[in-house]
Formats: sequence, structure tokens, C-alpha cells
Amino acid sequence: MALVVLGVFWWMPPFSQWTNGHLGLLMLAMIVIAIMLGFPTAFTLMGMGTTFCFMYYYSVNPATALTHTLELTVQRAYAVMNNDVLISIPLFVFMGYLVERANLIGRLFKSLHLATSRIPGSLAIATVITCAIFATATGIIGAAVTLMGLLAFPAMLKAGYSVRLSSGVVTAGGTLGILIPPSVLLILYGATAGVSVVQLYAGAFLPGFMLTGLYLGYIIISAKLKPSIAPPLSAEDQYVELPKFAEVISKTRSNKVMAGLIGAIKGKRNADVPMKTLVNHMIIAILPLVAVALLMVPIYYLMTFPTAVDSAGMQEMGTMADEARVAEADTKASEQGGLQEPQEAGGLQEPPAEAKPEAPVTPKAVTEAPEAPPAEVKPAAPITAKAAKPARTPAPLSYWITFGIFVAGLVGFYVIFTFERLEIFKMLLGSFFPLALIILGVLGSIVVGAATPTEAAAMGSFGGFVLAAAYKQLNFRVIKESVFLTAKTSAMVCWLFVGSSLFAAAFALLGGQEVINKWVLSFNMTPTQFMLMAQVIIFLLGWPLEWTEIIVIFMPIFIPLLPHFNINPLFFGLLVAVNLQTAFLSPPVAMAAFYLKGVAPPHVTLNQIFIGMMPFMAIQCLAIFLLYLFPEIGLWVPSLVYK
Repeated sequence: MALVVLGVFWWMPPFSQWTNGHLGLLMLAMIVIAIMLGFPTAFTLMGMGTTFCFMYYYSVNPATALTHTLELTVQRAYAVMNNDVLISIPLFVFMGYLVERANLIGRLFKSLHLATSRIPGSLAIATVITCAIFATATGIIGAAVTLMGLLAFPAMLKAGYSVRLSSGVVTAGGTLGILIPPSVLLILYGATAGVSVVQLYAGAFLPGFMLTGLYLGYIIISAKLKPSIAPPLSAEDQYVELPKFAEVISKTRSNKVMAGLIGAIKGKRNADVPMKTLVNHMIIAILPLVAVALLMVPIYYLMTFPTAVDSAGMQEMGTMADEARVAEADTKASEQGGLQEPQEAGGLQEPPAEAKPEAPVTPKAVTEAPEAPPAEVKPAAPITAKAAKPARTPAPLSYWITFGIFVAGLVGFYVIFTFERLEIFKMLLGSFFPLALIILGVLGSIVVGAATPTEAAAMGSFGGFVLAAAYKQLNFRVIKESVFLTAKTSAMVCWLFVGSSLFAAAFALLGGQEVINKWVLSFNMTPTQFMLMAQVIIFLLGWPLEWTEIIVIFMPIFIPLLPHFNINPLFFGLLVAVNLQTAFLSPPVAMAAFYLKGVAPPHVTLNQIFIGMMPFMAIQCLAIFLLYLFPEIGLWVPSLVYK
């Protein structure tokens, strides 16, 4: 704090030369100091904004200063209340709390931990994957870290994992919800920067999964190089209890699912295994095959869809050719002097039958005339060519390569598909796939444009109700807790946005934004240099401040500068979202560490948690570098969907 104060007064001119813009900079420094001292962010923003607004209006006209200040406060609050995008925040939060209380995450973690038991660091891998899936159902960081701290952290410590790796995995995995949709951060950034939340959601998918993949790669490499920090699971932890029918088929037929079930259905069946059980499990076993078929067949029909051929032009060309042929025959007939049909306004017509020549025909005329009159030429009827059914275009090579990869994957899957893995697959069906249906319904409808974020959030909340009821967890206590926590979180976010709006209005009135713009532009930086400076500042701000404060206070300062450097606000927002992952992991205000400490065993210290988070902070910096180096990671999906 002392450095902030000294830096401000060193950079500012003497007090006699201060302008309103310098007062705005002083207000910015004071808000940072007040937040670091522990004052509530939302009400500190409102108090500072109101005070400095009054100072500005008082310097203009003391008589109307109070009236103008109160009017501005009401206008800013009403503008926030009138923002439709913010309605989605309580709905998404409510969906997340319902999913959390349906006990799906515990089942999902157990099934993933068994499914990845042969991979080095399997418990840590299951933790990160569970966090990534949970992040797509809710953007609540505190809930994710706390829940995984109760489920995964004790399991990893019991299995002999190091405290540092375990704490780093839980805290880093739990903060994925800040990036992976439906992220509250992206909603706030979109409302602040005027960027489409739908496009932000579409662009955040690949960066979020890329960061998840980097975490998984680090865990596997660390566990492989140093097995002591993540020892393999014991045989007892990997044991999967088989139902009676599976034990019978494994002993009498085969341990492979397909061979055992087909043999039991076709061959002589054991009386202890009912046919209904065999058929039901056969249907479950072929679900991966059905899923691949349902995915690849529509893609094939879309990629080979024939281009429509317009037959109107073909008909017109045929008609014009007939007309040319008629005109040519008429010309030849007139040149030969033969008998011609009279022309009327209505076109070529037959002469009346009783019509006679006005003068007799002399022999001379007969000799001069051709032996036979030219054949009567009638205008041909327009040729209406039947449009032939267009043939399908051949599928591109990329499709067949993808198809081959899927086929090879299915073959490998069924080769190793034993009855133990069938039980794990059934556990995944009961935990992951219901959640996946809600996620696909909510996020899919947003990305393809079928629903706005608010409408999709309402559908997700209803889906959370259905899911909690299906797992018999929907009761008055669960609803009461979910509603209370949703109201608490939503009130915090909305008051924060009101305070931010008032603070930004005061900052603009005082001219602080203009001073910063002139100062930044005086360096004559390139877009790359500006982007680097902005991301470094945001990274450093993440150490003393939370992401909400960075978004609502500092984004309105950076965003007006983006057009000057020709930077896409959508791409800048994705970089900021990846960068702000560090705000949850960087001490001293590393909220993820405090969430975990609150549920960790007593012997786990904050220092151990902080040290465990450092490698994952380095991975986040690598992700920022990769996203900047390859912008298509974030911009490809929006450009594909919203051409």
C-alpha cells in the first residue's frame, strides 16, 4: 500500500498544477488502497464514486451539486437494473448450487478415478476432469474448490499424494469455472465492454479445454518422473465389484463384454442369467457405437449435401433458341418470295380458311414461285427441362480421416472392454451423462443462437431441479439453501456492478480516462507492446485484488484504448479471462487457497498450499502465451458459428 501511495505522488505533478483528471487518478489509487485494507468492494466503489462526483459538480455549480450527484447515482443504478444480460447470473448460480447438491459430483469423481486408475496420477487427473465438467455446470469458484476439497483432497492424501501437488490440483482445477462457460466473469466482461456474451462463451471453450489439457499433461509428466508425489493406486482402490451375472459370464464365456454377452444370448444360457438382463447390458455396451454413428452420419450428410442447380436459366435459354429458329425461317421465306403467313399483333397465326387471293395467279408467277411453299414453322412451346436430381458431393478427405480415427478408437475400446470397465461405464452413465445433457442443452442453445444466455440459464435451472428430483435430493432444505446462496452471490455481484458503474461515471467526469489515454498514447507503443503491458498490469493486479474488482474497475480503463491499437475486444476479453485465473492463485489474496484451507486437515498449512499453486500459475502464463501466439484458439469457434 505504501508503494501505491508513493508511486502516485511521485508520478503526479505538484498540487498547484492538479486538474480534475489528476483527482480521478487519486480516486483510482485510493480505491485500491481501501480494498487492500479490507473495506467492502461494492460499497467502497459507491462511496468513492459519490464523493468525487459531488466534488466535480461542486466545482462547476455548488447550488446544484447535490442534486446532480443524486440524479447520477439513481441513473447508474437503474442502468444496471435494466441490463438484461445480468439476469442470467442468478439463474446460472442457482443451477450450479442445485447440481452441487444432487450429489452428482461425488459419483462423477469416483467413476473417473476408477476409469483413469491405470494412468499415472489418476486421482489428480480425475480431480481436474471433474472440476472441468463441474465448471461447465456452474461458474462458482468457491463451491468448486470447497466441494473438491471435501471429496478429492482427503482421497489424494490418503493415497500418499504430496500435499503440494494435491493442493495445487484442487485449487487450479477449481478455478477453471472462471473461464469455461457459463462463466460469471465473461458475463460481467461482456456487460462492461459491450461484447456479445454469446460470442465470449463460444470463444472460451477451446482456451478452457486447452488449459485443462496443460494441467493434465503436467500431472502425468510429474507423476511419471517422480512417482513418490503421486504413487499408483493399490489393487484395493482399483477393485470394481461385479454383479452376479457378470461373474457367471466371465467364468463360463469370456471376460470381454461383447463376446461374453453375444455368446450368452446366442448359445446355451445359464439359468441364473435372465435374457432381459443380457439384452439391457447389450444395449448399454453398444451405446458408444450408437453415439459415434449419431455424430458421424449427420456430419456426412451435411458435408455431402448437393448444391442446388437453378433450372430457370436452362428453360430461358431453350426458349430463346426456339425463337431464333423461328426468326431464321421467316427470314429465309421472305427472301425467297414465297407465301407467308400474315403477321398480326398477337404473333404468328393461321390465315382464315375462306380467305382467297385478291389477284389470279399467272403461270409466270407460278414458275417464279418455288415448287412447294416452305413448311409452316410454328413457334415451339417453351421447353421446360426437368431438373435432374443433383448428385451428392464427395466427402472431403478430412471427414474420412476423422471417421477412421473414430473407427480405430471404437475397435480399441471394445478390445479392452471388460465387465469391470462395463461397471465403470455404467457409473459414468449415471453421473456424467445426465450432467452432460444439461450442459449441452444450455451451452449448445447459446452457441447456436437458439436461446439468449438468460433463456438458456432459465432452462438450466429447470434442468437442475429435474436432476435433483431424479436423484431424490430435492427437498425443502436443498431448495432453501440453494435460493439463499444464490441470493447472496447475486446481490454481491449486482451491488458490485452498481458501484462499478458509479465509479466509472465519476472517473469519466473527472477526466481520468482522458489523462490515462494521453499518457499511454504518448509512448507510441505497437499493438503487441500495448497488449503485453495490459496483460502484465492485469497479472500484477491479480496479486492484491480479486477478479471482480479488476473487471469492474480496470476494464473500463483499458477498453477505450483498444480501438486505437486495432485490438479485438473479444480476443482481449479471452486473454483477460485466462490471465485472471492467476487472481485466484496468487497470494496474498488467493481466495482459492483460503477456500481449500477452510476444509483441509489441520496439518495442511497455507504455505504448502501457496507453494503447490505456483507450478499451475506458470502453466496459466504458458496458456496466455499460446493464446496470444495462436489467436485462432479463441476466435475459431466464434468465426465458425457467427459468420
